[in-house]
Amino acid sequence: MNQLMDVGIIGGGPAGMSAALALGRARKNVVVIDEGRPRNRVTRESHGFLTRDGITPSEFRRMAREQIRAYSSVYFVEDTAVTITGHDGNFLITTAQGTTYQSKKLLFAVGMTDLPLPVNGLADVYGKSAFVCPYCDGWELRDQPLVLIANGEKALHLAKVLSGWTKQYTICTNGPDEFTEEQRLELLQHRIPVCDSPIERIVSVDGMVQRVDLADGNSISCTGIFFAPKLVAGSDLPQALGCQITETGTVIVDNFGKTNVPGVYSAGDAATTQYQVITAAALGSAAGMSINNELLLEAWNRQS
Repeated sequence: MNQLMDVGIIGGGPAGMSAALALGRARKNVVVIDEGRPRNRVTRESHGFLTRDGITPSEFRRMAREQIRAYSSVYFVEDTAVTITGHDGNFLITTAQGTTYQSKKLLFAVGMTDLPLPVNGLADVYGKSAFVCPYCDGWELRDQPLVLIANGEKALHLAKVLSGWTKQYTICTNGPDEFTEEQRLELLQHRIPVCDSPIERIVSVDGMVQRVDLADGNSISCTGIFFAPKLVAGSDLPQALGCQITETGTVIVDNFGKTNVPGVYSAGDAATTQYQVITAAALGSAAGMSINNELLLEAWNRQS
């Protein structure tokens, strides 16, 4: 593909595909570069997306691509962007397979990546009976006995949010709790058990948690787990290009997904901490329309 594309989209999740849909319908030439390993691939169902509640992540992506194929100016490439050079109007994207793509504008929709947590057995249950977001998976575990793996402010926040789905849960901090005295008192007032012994293992059968064994010899029976993940940005390319980044790795954008670097946009989990499929899709669509408007204005001014 030697032509200068209008837009290069890095990441083909809900944000990237929503932007591609908006741009394809606007008759723009778009290349979507995606490695095919979405963060939610470990989950059985995706929730909270109106008309698609309960759909599998793989089916969501399949349907999205099938619909976008109606717009022949959008191309999907299964590859990984490794370097980007150039400037607004002519960016050069080089991939792991050694291919180079040129684009006038860039959209980073690279999401976030989970760092492995040092909890024996967590990988066996993640996406099956252990989750990170009550809004995504709290309904399925309503009124059930759960374990929350987190400490400090994250644990207190998760406890407050999860109280809307169940009152039966124990906080396992897996080491020092990192609570302030005020936080400990608050948890005590709400009668929420807290265990600070390290987790020995999570015992499960076919991905369904049975209990959490602690190093002090105690065990906590449960049917589900919520935990605070450790996340890093899905790509360091935005920062390498000079995009402003928060301490958590989120790309700083305006209300239209525009970064501080001319011609560069970001959307989805890469640009927000509201990790919801429907939110990512909405932000991607808004960024796609904003990019299209910028391209149209530039073309209009050139004809003046």
